[in-house]
Amino acid sequence: MTPGVLPFVRLKLRLLANGLRGRPARIALFLLGVVLSGVFAIIGYAIFAIPGVAHRPGAAAILLPLGGAVIVLGWLFLPLVFFGVDESLDPARFALLPLRRRALLRGLFAAALTGLPALATLAATAGMVETAAQLGGPAAAVGELVGVVAGLLLCVAVSRAVTSAFATGLRSRRSRDLAAIVLAMFAAAIGPLQLVVLAGAQRADWGAVGTVAEVVGWTPVGAPYEIGLEIAAGRWWAALLKLLIALVAIGGLLRWWSATLENAMIGTVGSETRRTATDRHPVALLLLPRLPRTRFGALVSREVRYWWRETRRRASLITFTMVGLFMPVGLSVSDSSPGALVIFMGAMAALGLANQFGFDGSAYAANVTAGVPGRVEIGSRAAAHAIFTLPLLEVVSIVVGALYGDPGRIPSTFGLLIASYGVGLGLVLPVSVRAAYAFPASSNPFAMPSGGSQAKGLIAFGVLLGSIVVSLPLQIVALLLGPVWMWIGLPVGVAYGTAAYLIGWNMAADLLDKRAPELLAAVTPNR
Repeated sequence: MTPGVLPFVRLKLRLLANGLRGRPARIALFLLGVVLSGVFAIIGYAIFAIPGVAHRPGAAAILLPLGGAVIVLGWLFLPLVFFGVDESLDPARFALLPLRRRALLRGLFAAALTGLPALATLAATAGMVETAAQLGGPAAAVGELVGVVAGLLLCVAVSRAVTSAFATGLRSRRSRDLAAIVLAMFAAAIGPLQLVVLAGAQRADWGAVGTVAEVVGWTPVGAPYEIGLEIAAGRWWAALLKLLIALVAIGGLLRWWSATLENAMIGTVGSETRRTATDRHPVALLLLPRLPRTRFGALVSREVRYWWRETRRRASLITFTMVGLFMPVGLSVSDSSPGALVIFMGAMAALGLANQFGFDGSAYAANVTAGVPGRVEIGSRAAAHAIFTLPLLEVVSIVVGALYGDPGRIPSTFGLLIASYGVGLGLVLPVSVRAAYAFPASSNPFAMPSGGSQAKGLIAFGVLLGSIVVSLPLQIVALLLGPVWMWIGLPVGVAYGTAAYLIGWNMAADLLDKRAPELLAAVTPNR
């Protein structure tokens, strides 16, 4: 007998309830997530309902497809960059059960629709139904309701399919570069469309924006959200065709997800096989060249190898690289100031260490048993992360200088990036000790435990906001000094960032020395 979707939904809800039981901190984060989801739903509903209340069909023809496209792209990129994917129902745990792939896919898809993000998205886009009802009556409202539901299915399908496929590629070292290139090309295909929309909106070229909205309305990311408008305009053929576009896209994404589902089920076993050279001295296998043969050098070498080989850390580096390359392009097209971008990028670089002990899981017990001092532990992890991050920040500064046609600002931009990166480290290092959480035992690098998405997202936004506030005085000084800042920006930024890092390093080290056993318990899965 093939099970339906109800057992999967009930299982996810039970896991969610069990994960909250007896954990006040997680309950508080869940309630905060409920409040934020409600705020998003109310604001989204109001925005999408405005064209209908004001009876502005032209505004609706622009807002609905572009707003829907932004929501779909948010479902695609936010899990990769900030929140991760809630895998309370890990596919690997169903590997030994006699379930057909189609039944498992249906159940996991239904479970993915059961959660705060899906409910908030559905409530926010319900404002489109209100607009369609005001502009075209009951028939348009029903058509738009069908489109909104199809849009929600598209959001969940694209999120699951892309993260699952990206995770499969990241598990193989040989396909690591190919996975990164494919994702970057996908982002590049979407990027120009976003840039045109942004440039047209800021320059008030509403004719160009309308043209872009019309094009987006015939793509899978915008088509389902225009069904009600097409019915209101009497174009039933267009409404049916756009519904067909959405359904074909959903079917293709589910087929893609199904193709990677089997790998996800066996990935926890097959992905751990490693070939190591046996003709080298054990110390040479561990230590990297030019690092001291000390405990600090050994820990830095270990962390560098983990950042390069472990799938979760590698995914963090790749997504930061992607954002770091495309965000400056977007701001240069929209004629925005690079100052806020630079602070944001530097702070975002530090987010890779927000749950650095969660990467280790129960393996962190070896460090606790060995009695590694907090300053050595924290300093070695930050040094290994900086080995990868600082070159990326230098590339970002070069890209910013080239896009704004002012190569002379590259050193000062790099200094501001280092300052905001140091401030981000100063904030994130104590947080990584105090607010650590366990990752699920899943081969998907974007998988999060039940309730972990809210924790990861709130930590990320808290660190970003704090970094912007702390780095703001330096940005004000840069604006006041003008051309002088181009000469002193690099040393001043390095000094500012170093001071902020040292403060956070000492705080995190002292905290780690006091609560290492509690930290180990927090990052150990299945507790």
